[in-house]
Amino acid sequence: MCIEHDEILKRRSFRDRLIFSEKIKKVEPLNKRFFTIGMAGHIDHGKTSLTKALTNVDTDRLKEEKERQISIELGFAPLYDDGEIQISVIDVPGHERFIRQMIAGVAGIDLVILVVAADEGVMPQTQEHLDILGFLGISNGIVAITKIDRVEEEFIDLVKDDILEELKGTVFENFPFVLVDSLSKKGIDELKSLIIHTLKKQETRDAKGSFRLPIDQVFTVKGQGTVVRGTVYEGTVEEGQSLIILPKGIEVRARQIQVHHQPAEKVFAGQRAAINLSGVSKEDLERGDVLVTSEHFTVTKTIDVAIRIVENLEYEVKQRTLIKCHICTAEVMGRIVFFDRNELKEEKGEVLCQLLLDEEIVAKRGDRFILRRPSPQETIGGGWVIDPNGKQYRFRMKTVEELEKKKEGTPKERVIRVLTESISAGLQELLKETSLDEETLIHVLEDETFVIYNGKEYTLASFVNAIEDEIYGRLKEFHAVSPMKQGVNKAELLHMLQKTYPRTLIKHVLERGVESGLFGRRGQFVFLGEFVPHIPENWQNRVENMLEELKTDGLKVRYLTDYIAGAGIPDSLAEDLKKHLEEQGFIVPLDDHYYWHSGHFKEAVKRLKEHTGTDFEIGDAKEVLNLSRKYMIPFLERLDALGFTKRVENKRIWQ
Repeated sequence: MCIEHDEILKRRSFRDRLIFSEKIKKVEPLNKRFFTIGMAGHIDHGKTSLTKALTNVDTDRLKEEKERQISIELGFAPLYDDGEIQISVIDVPGHERFIRQMIAGVAGIDLVILVVAADEGVMPQTQEHLDILGFLGISNGIVAITKIDRVEEEFIDLVKDDILEELKGTVFENFPFVLVDSLSKKGIDELKSLIIHTLKKQETRDAKGSFRLPIDQVFTVKGQGTVVRGTVYEGTVEEGQSLIILPKGIEVRARQIQVHHQPAEKVFAGQRAAINLSGVSKEDLERGDVLVTSEHFTVTKTIDVAIRIVENLEYEVKQRTLIKCHICTAEVMGRIVFFDRNELKEEKGEVLCQLLLDEEIVAKRGDRFILRRPSPQETIGGGWVIDPNGKQYRFRMKTVEELEKKKEGTPKERVIRVLTESISAGLQELLKETSLDEETLIHVLEDETFVIYNGKEYTLASFVNAIEDEIYGRLKEFHAVSPMKQGVNKAELLHMLQKTYPRTLIKHVLERGVESGLFGRRGQFVFLGEFVPHIPENWQNRVENMLEELKTDGLKVRYLTDYIAGAGIPDSLAEDLKKHLEEQGFIVPLDDHYYWHSGHFKEAVKRLKEHTGTDFEIGDAKEVLNLSRKYMIPFLERLDALGFTKRVENKRIWQ
């Protein structure tokens, strides 16, 4: 969404104006995609060095990190930005003591770089990171074998075999391998290209839902106040927007937004962002709090879950075992409750159970989590949230059966899941994909969550709203850049949006917007309902002077471009200005070069009509208007084109 620089400055305090005016905020294209990748692996396998080699940014910021040469906190760096996609890197700690920071970092990533040093191979922390990544549902990645200059080439093949053996049977077994050395930069370009190529084919996070940013860092900036940082899980947020900190319920406002130390007007799902908040102090916040725009997110202490446990669990998990639950960026103590057993040691499939937490968290269905034992410390397993609004249940198989039904989802949730993936579907397709009977499905589709269009296709109301918002945003941006143009060509608008949505659905939303007055349409052009083409305020005086000069010259004018240049109006505005003045009736073209002031054109038509009969020849017109052929011929041809006259041989007949 484009906002004029001066308009933004008016809304800010004097101090903020000084800071802001140094850099104009970056406005990202509406169809741009954002991704965050994470480095994972054993301590001292070169994650931070690899991040630096890829980004030229040293992510170890703390004095202790420099002294001990290990990562303790999460590190962040920009990797790539080409206008189509933007990629950020998170470097997570590898030491077992900092596993909580590692989980907080990788919880929001889209692709993992599994880092294994060639001189050591797979180590214990590598295996634990693999387990955690699997439980968090991260299935897209690349294996980077680092420090290859330290070993003989034959040994590298052994390392690859070792890694392949460890990955066998997991979702990671088909990860591509890249050999790199961060010091010599060997293989770095190949790795970077592979990351970009992989993510360009990957779907991005949902930017259409309500904004959610789990906080992983809280700090203060002198003179600015409290700043939080994290990865945007879903939705978007703009500078100045009101927000809520959950689970605390603190209302705040986004004063300023930065993405990799660059001011930004808006932040999107998948981006790393730092948000300067007003209305809250640093002491009121902590890692694990969640920044949202809507209160519909559930705050809870009881969640129904489906879990899997790690292989070769050292200690059995007993009924009401004390656990640490890592969900998003939160770390909360609690207990695990089973309904069909009293202990868990070996289990290949999912176990349906419940977590009773000591503190409130923010959760929604589908959120992933990790369970760890606080003492002795080990990763127990992980899973996903079936229902964030868990209730008190009895110990019996029937409870597990009810949880199984809940896991599959309510009829409404099944339809939402199908339409979320397909965007649009007919009744027969929904019957097939949801396994619901027709009567139940038709009843579900009556809910306001769903929209029927073209009489037979169904979609989610959230998609309709998202398309409407995107059309509105694109038109507003277009009008801000090109205020003299009528609007966007409808075919171009459809082409831009149909990369994401079905063409028929876009047309439905557009027609609905035209009917409501939100959008307008004239011929092939679409525009905002309240928009009126206008000359930019800073050029209005010059345009008025130009029109006055054109009017003064009467019928014997120069090229219009001469008037435009003489008024000091840049060539870049010339075509838009000519078209705007013509459409608004200020000027009338005789041909591509000569234009008359509209008043003179009307007067010329009137005089010619008054001094000729039902028809006339060129000589008659020259006598009445006293014009040379260079004006007379294009003038008469314009009369023909406008339908005032019709040429028959050497005569023109008034119509």
